[in-house]
Amino acid sequence: MHLTSTFGRATMDMHAVREVSLAINAAHLFIYFIPEAPQEAAKLGVTEYGPAYFAFRSAPMGAVPWQVTLAAFYSFSARSVRAMEGVWDTATPGQWQAARFAAVDRAVRRVSVSLTADRIAEARSPIDPVVASADYAGKTMAAANASVPLPPDPLVALWQQITVLREWRGDAHVTVLAANDLGPCDCNVLQTATGHFPEAIARATRLWNDEEVAAATARLAARGWLNADGTTTETGIAARERIEVETDEHCAALWTPIGDTNVRRLTSLITPIHDAFTAAGTYPFHVETADTQPADPQTAR
Repeated sequence: MHLTSTFGRATMDMHAVREVSLAINAAHLFIYFIPEAPQEAAKLGVTEYGPAYFAFRSAPMGAVPWQVTLAAFYSFSARSVRAMEGVWDTATPGQWQAARFAAVDRAVRRVSVSLTADRIAEARSPIDPVVASADYAGKTMAAANASVPLPPDPLVALWQQITVLREWRGDAHVTVLAANDLGPCDCNVLQTATGHFPEAIARATRLWNDEEVAAATARLAARGWLNADGTTTETGIAARERIEVETDEHCAALWTPIGDTNVRRLTSLITPIHDAFTAAGTYPFHVETADTQPADPQTAR
């Protein structure tokens, strides 16, 4: 079935929108699993994963209080994000951003990402106009990343443009979650229940406690989305996909400036980034891409 949307300025093939979102997330994702990231964080004096994660990802917003990061990231508990207190005293946001780029640069060379200079330039040709013309109203993380000066290395610069668009969809996803009255803990519980986010990783990184998870499960059960034992219902599976479709509809406006053909070409051009990190054994779980459906590119934000 050929699904289209006129949410943007022109009709977009929603399959192409979903596929490029998946490819973008997959190409961005390695930063959270590579050994180079904690190594660069350690050079700045931070050896714990949580504070380093929040510093790396928050750096484009500047030296914001942890409460601002909590608001922008949405699905994390306050006890999780509060761990970043003091990271700006250890190093400036600019130093954290430079360290993130250094980690990316080292990692893409270690796994030998097979993108030639011509392919990188070809990928930049559609992605740069999308970043330049995007509407950043209400898109906090995307706007912050779009303000970061691009690094000199072409492949790392491409990754940063990918990051802008990854965060753009994430910001749109937060809007949809809130509109559907799906709170921060609730969206985590639904994601793990539907099998789109490993529960062990969700619990270890988001730090929602048993009482909070139980309360979220009860709320979702009252809506008919989960059974009392936390397993999903057909209604819950359908609701989750509806939320993904609504997010895709927001993203249709993002991609209309370049059209379906260029969107599909971009998808194929950036796929080798994910392929190289997968081949290197980077991920402790299966990462869904444009070749595996359905999937949530933001995994509960």
